[in-house]
Amino acid sequence: MGAEASEGRPALRELVREAEISLLECKVCFERFGHRQQRRPRNLPCGHVVCLACVAALAHPRTLALECPFCRRACRGCDTSDCLPVLHLLELLGSALRPSSAAPRAAAAAACAPGALTCLHSFGGWGTLVNPTGLALCPKTGRVVVVHDGKRRVKVFDSGGGCAHQFGEKGDAAQDVRYPLDVAVTNDCHVVITDAGDRSVKVFDFFGQVKLVVGGGRFSLPWGVEITPQNGVVVTDAEAGALHLLKVDFAEGVLRGTQKLQAALCSPRGVAVSWLTGAIAVLEHPAGGRTRVKVFGSRMQLLGQVDTFGLSLFFPSQVTASAVTFDHQGNVIVAETSGAAILCLGKPEEFPVVKPMVTQGLCRPVALAFTKENSLLVLDAASHSVKVYKVDWG
Repeated sequence: MGAEASEGRPALRELVREAEISLLECKVCFERFGHRQQRRPRNLPCGHVVCLACVAALAHPRTLALECPFCRRACRGCDTSDCLPVLHLLELLGSALRPSSAAPRAAAAAACAPGALTCLHSFGGWGTLVNPTGLALCPKTGRVVVVHDGKRRVKVFDSGGGCAHQFGEKGDAAQDVRYPLDVAVTNDCHVVITDAGDRSVKVFDFFGQVKLVVGGGRFSLPWGVEITPQNGVVVTDAEAGALHLLKVDFAEGVLRGTQKLQAALCSPRGVAVSWLTGAIAVLEHPAGGRTRVKVFGSRMQLLGQVDTFGLSLFFPSQVTASAVTFDHQGNVIVAETSGAAILCLGKPEEFPVVKPMVTQGLCRPVALAFTKENSLLVLDAASHSVKVYKVDWG
């Protein structure tokens, strides 16, 4: 009897793992369903199931109208209901799911003690930040700039987490900020925003005065933005599959030139630049919920790449990267939303050397930035806050 039970355990674990991937995961955001409000599974009238957070994101803010992302049947957000079979399945498999994911992850985290991070404090929170999407640091002042969905779309915090000022009114005028996706701050303290609302890149001074709007059909969907050591602006275009370099005279508010660095990327979003080596990391989102990290040298030669499948060989759950940055040693760091973790991938020439840095305390990390003091700032969209971690090098 004991031998039969032991033989059945691997099959049971495989069945549980398959259920977790196929039944207990929202196929829009690829987050695991749960009992808490944002992750509750909701039935659409057509029979498809998505989480409550995705229902809210898909629905029109006033009419609540939405289309099923799978079959395109029209409905309204108020027409959805809790998916009771999935909620019951979560309860039944809860005890079986926890050991299979938590134990390997804890072991992996323990094996990576020198690179582990300790959370110091957090700031922001609901009401101060509303569905934040981008995070940047001012190199001169150390202030933290966050773009979000509030009435004033750009929030500036001092180094202690207090709100210093805010700007970027939500509106339809050319200088207004409509739907910001990412933000960067230049060496001379100008704030650069990618705005999906009118498909433009907007430049403000640090007090909120608009200096330049780069639009006019130059971009299909500008998404990620980063500053180079030479004060250039690197922008990804998610729809065009391109990576651009903008040369801007920030003092005069004049675009001096543009250069297309890459033209065959697959839905590029996040971008990061290493100030140590000049390397550029781009986060691609191919179809099927996968992600891929590509790192190019200063001359745009491919240094290394790794995708969801490759990372899953080293990490106990499917890795869906949502943000990328470089640390001060030139290592590539990614935020991972499926397991709400921060991972170090090592240097591009070593790809992949997966080391967990944060495995607890996050819900939906969407942006990363290192301070001069080697603290890591993590923008958590689910908790609407910025969390500050100190690197413990052992």
